[in-house]
Amino acid sequence: MQHITLRTFVFIDALQPQLASHLATSSQGFLPVPGDACLWVEVAPGMAVHQLSDIALKQTSVHMGEQVVERAFGSMEIHYRNQSEVQAAGDVILKQLQTAEDARLPCQVTWSEVIRAVTPDHATLINRQLRKGSMLLPGKSMFILEVEPAGYVVYAANEAEKAANVTLVDVKPFGSFGRLTMMGTEAEAAEAQQAAHRAVRQINARCSGASGGLP
Repeated sequence: MQHITLRTFVFIDALQPQLASHLATSSQGFLPVPGDACLWVEVAPGMAVHQLSDIALKQTSVHMGEQVVERAFGSMEIHYRNQSEVQAAGDVILKQLQTAEDARLPCQVTWSEVIRAVTPDHATLINRQLRKGSMLLPGKSMFILEVEPAGYVVYAANEAEKAANVTLVDVKPFGSFGRLTMMGTEAEAAEAQQAAHRAVRQINARCSGASGGLP
């Protein structure tokens, strides 16, 4: 079997309402709903994601919400109401790859910032670019995060939504980098940032040789 690199492998116990709704806006398959357990997997080369999707769907009852095959990377999102079923699908994928969860790449934070009191011009420009989440309101604070590999940003978004009373503006878990944008008061945006950083540390605690790149 051609060598396959496990870039992202992250289990989410319960999708939060805003994240589930956002993922559903771009879902090409079965729509996830709040409370579903979810597994996000990213591999290289990209075409390898097809065999992993196939074996997970054949051997378990999970539903597939996303499968994106890019030039370099392939990503898949599977979900189900029952956590154990999603975990079983993950075990099947790891067995197929002949690897373990801690062999995944660590999550590197390449940018993390809270921008306070966003101006009307700035908010309008962002809203014209990001059309799938909520609108960014002038005067609110904006938390932005960029991570590598891209898929980990989904877990960071879910944990931030759990911890803080913030509004999800956008999350992009594909490509070379994953990007997250959230809105709230200054305190809420800071709390979301702290929760996202905790999520990265949780991921890297189970990755071999991770540093995390946290500020």
